Amino acid sequence: MGAPLPRSGPGASTATRPTAAWHARVDCGREVGAGFLVTARTVLTCAHVVRERADAPVTVTFPQAAGLGPITARTVSDSGWGGGDLDPGDLAVLELPHEVPLAPVEFAAPEEGYEEPPPRLLLYGFPVHYDEGALAEYRVAAAQRIRDEWVQLEAWTGHGRPVSPGFSGAAVVLAGGGRAVGMVTSADGGAGARGARMLPAAVLARHWPPLADLIPTPGLTGPDRAGLRRLVAEAERSGTECVPDRLYAESVDPVTGPPLPPGGFRSLWQVLWYLLFEVADPAAPARFAGRLADFVAEPALRYALRRWAGFPDAPVRPARPVSDWTPIVVELERSGSGGRRFLAEVSTYRDGHRRLLGSRTLDKRALPRYVTELVDAAFHELPHEARVLIAFVLPRGSLNEPVAQWPRGPDDPSPLGCLYPVVVMDRERRRQGSLQHALLRKWRLLDERAARDGPVPADLVRVECGSTEDQGRLTVRLFDEGHVMAFTAPPTSPRMRRLFTAGLNGSVPVMLWPRTGCAGGHGTGEPCPGGEFLDRLRTHLADLPPEEIPHRVRALRRDAYLSADRSAHWARDLSLLWEDPRHFPEPPGHAASPVR
Repeated sequence: MGAPLPRSGPGASTATRPTAAWHARVDCGREVGAGFLVTARTVLTCAHVVRERADAPVTVTFPQAAGLGPITARTVSDSGWGGGDLDPGDLAVLELPHEVPLAPVEFAAPEEGYEEPPPRLLLYGFPVHYDEGALAEYRVAAAQRIRDEWVQLEAWTGHGRPVSPGFSGAAVVLAGGGRAVGMVTSADGGAGARGARMLPAAVLARHWPPLADLIPTPGLTGPDRAGLRRLVAEAERSGTECVPDRLYAESVDPVTGPPLPPGGFRSLWQVLWYLLFEVADPAAPARFAGRLADFVAEPALRYALRRWAGFPDAPVRPARPVSDWTPIVVELERSGSGGRRFLAEVSTYRDGHRRLLGSRTLDKRALPRYVTELVDAAFHELPHEARVLIAFVLPRGSLNEPVAQWPRGPDDPSPLGCLYPVVVMDRERRRQGSLQHALLRKWRLLDERAARDGPVPADLVRVECGSTEDQGRLTVRLFDEGHVMAFTAPPTSPRMRRLFTAGLNGSVPVMLWPRTGCAGGHGTGEPCPGGEFLDRLRTHLADLPPEEIPHRVRALRRDAYLSADRSAHWARDLSLLWEDPRHFPEPPGHAASPVR
């Protein structure tokens, strides 16, 4: 038995390592082939290896992790392979029933397999009489692809092991470092033939788009590629009307960019793939995202594409940190599948990047348990010293929902808002570029004042129960100076909804109100019960800059919850809308459709 492949990752060298546990053997009926683990539950192999899957189970075994035993997998994609030796797309994606405790393979940059002199490549297959596996040494004959699909491999020496049945689906890896550059699909026929064919990693990604997230490209991280790929897929699903060939022409440099390839493009994904792997211009994907946004009808998706492209009308992170808040974001959107159903997504934000932890469409009554379970899991993603802020992004009609009073867990009735700062944000405002721009301007002015004069408490705009101010006039008045608004009652009556909307349209960053508040039963000129609420609120916020209000509100909620007469405490149902776009730089679009 030959020496196993070197393990990839930091510190890898040209010396072989004891294991590369992501290598897999794939059995299906009479076929035996190889495969390789690319995520904790995903294995790639050749489509022809599992061609008998309709009549026989597909079994995956990891030779370097014998304790896992054989695992039955299901084929989730076969790339439309036609069944012939010269048919493109000889790729099958296998899904395991559970995650395996093995590190997946790492991928090399596409050009690393074609350097001069050619690097030594290793293949790990399962020829007859080698159930434990065997190694073969090869190199790329040339970077030229055959029929834009395969790359020719030739034996490293004249006396090494040739590729034979059992090597199909094997990862082709660099001997120095163990990173993958492609997958073996076939061996050359004829007596004495020692050549083979490989599907390069980039071609594999063309047939299975999620693989593009794992293959390094200049100027983009894996999350960058994954985010853009999802946005492009959403644009295709939504039926965006555009001409892919024209988008390509407008994405590459008009002078130095490569011309339209023969046959052009049939889909937006083909354009993106070509820009990622065939065009040596790191700026081209951003041009493509920005131009595609011009054709997208749905505002949230259009905004997300422009944000990804870095357009100036989309909020961007400032050059310096604005505070030490570390957000956990809960996004709720009404589902088209029923009036009481919502799509819930929970994400964390670190270093300006969003990590989605879960997404599910549920009945309204099931939301608290699902959300709080994911919020609890989100803490595993955060630094121990993080100052956590939990932000609920809600439809405008749901801003008065008692999310701060949701219990922390099924065995812990403690209100979430008494343990952590909990704020709400308006989903509609999050989608409007002009209002986000105005919010950023207000926070920047507050920063400038603080740098010049020290922390400056913002003036509180009181909205009394009997206010009759015109909505448009109030919006204009708040647009330049309004930083904090407080209401005597929730935005549930027609009058309060108009005044509340004026605050949102005036880009007021901070808005507070009692979730129940004044019922409006008193006469004109009579004392309003909400007046005491505003007076007490002014006292508690008098020395506080807007940046610190979520922390103070959490303390007030705690005091109310622990008071002897909870129902009589003035802050018992205090609600807070607080939004600083600099803390939430990712686009507000969904990872999944709300309609399920």
